[in-house]
Amino acid sequence: MGMKQEVTLRQSLTLVQVVALGLAWMTPMIYFSVFGIAYDASKGMITEAYSLSVIAIFFTAYSYSIMAKIFPGSGSSYTYVKQSMHPIPGFTVGWAILLDYLFSPIIACLTFGIYLNAQFPAVPAYVWIVLLNIVLAIVNIAGIKFSASLSKIFVLFQIVFIAIFCIYLIRGFNGFEEVVQPFSNLDVGLPTILAGASIICFSFLGFDTVSTLAEETINAKKTIPRAIMLIILIASILYVVTSYLIQMSYPAMSFANLDSAGFELMKMAGGATLGAIFTTVLIFAIFTQGLTSVTSVSRLLYVLGRDSILPKKFFGAIHPKYRTPANNIVLVSIISLLSLTISLDMAVKFVSFGALTSFAFVNVSVIAECYIKRKMRSWNQTIQYLIFPLAGATFIIWLITLMDTNALMLGSIWLAAGLGYYLYRTKVSSAFRTRGSLLEGTSAAMEHE
Repeated sequence: MGMKQEVTLRQSLTLVQVVALGLAWMTPMIYFSVFGIAYDASKGMITEAYSLSVIAIFFTAYSYSIMAKIFPGSGSSYTYVKQSMHPIPGFTVGWAILLDYLFSPIIACLTFGIYLNAQFPAVPAYVWIVLLNIVLAIVNIAGIKFSASLSKIFVLFQIVFIAIFCIYLIRGFNGFEEVVQPFSNLDVGLPTILAGASIICFSFLGFDTVSTLAEETINAKKTIPRAIMLIILIASILYVVTSYLIQMSYPAMSFANLDSAGFELMKMAGGATLGAIFTTVLIFAIFTQGLTSVTSVSRLLYVLGRDSILPKKFFGAIHPKYRTPANNIVLVSIISLLSLTISLDMAVKFVSFGALTSFAFVNVSVIAECYIKRKMRSWNQTIQYLIFPLAGATFIIWLITLMDTNALMLGSIWLAAGLGYYLYRTKVSSAFRTRGSLLEGTSAAMEHE
């Protein structure tokens, strides 16, 4: 009788599918969700603020693409930091990004419930939340390829809608004065634009999630780094061009409610019709963000289980038929029911803390692996493996300092709890190994006698 073959993740994703999943997680429509807050923080200089945030986030994306080539596994920042630095900071990063990934489906469920309840007031928000959770679990268990195909369609919906919105803006274009309008307000200083950029950076969160799909991607060493840079390029073009056209068409705006400024903007540009289409597309966008969030967090839990950081029997298991981490998907769907009780503000703070902590560590891991360990120190390599990641880390750490005190405190408590768990678990494992060695030694001594 032969040995039982180990069930592994199915390697089936192409570059287009990986990019679609990354953009689905990032959700291009999030641009309009944060528009009012970003517009207010940058005092209307939204094109400049987006341009600055693109430059800043490029350094972190570049660091991810380097590490994805060196360590083409599914653990994302956890794997990169563990391999390049040490298992303890590796676990700390894995635990931090777990916070980001666990709360992303909660945000999707919450916003899905809020928008659909607004459209159909007779149906309570909790009904939509529970229904979305069930659908996300079923689609994810069915397989990554199906999730990717669905994400590709819904991402195209979002991009097409943003293109239609831009056409509405271009229709009102009158002349050269409007072309230079976005860059004509020199009274607004750099600190104000940077304040807007610090908020806008959250529009780019999600490009890193594709690194959790490495073991399900065809030729991951090439595909994942390309996908990361393509996602940033596509998002940057979408955001900067849209900002420029908005600033050109509406040089001065005020909103009744900053949270719903995106909807007010739609009505300004295209009336009630565009507003209704906007809401529909936004609901599709939220669904795909939830879908890819569950995909990413279930893969991270699988890697932590496979490495025996979390109980391997449960978290490291793969469904024999669907070849997906079904246990993790079901668990994440149960945790996502927290969206019935938690506030959106709290969930967003958790996500931001987890993502930014991970980003900072990945930049540092490039320096540790390439510049220090591998001694890649020629002039070009110094720029690639020291200057770029240092710039990325500095900017991300600065963003973390801008977070409110509650977010920093809650995030720190989460990290401390995780570190306590890790030390306890490694201590227990070490005790078991020592006990096993002693038993083996006693047994061998008895046999010798």
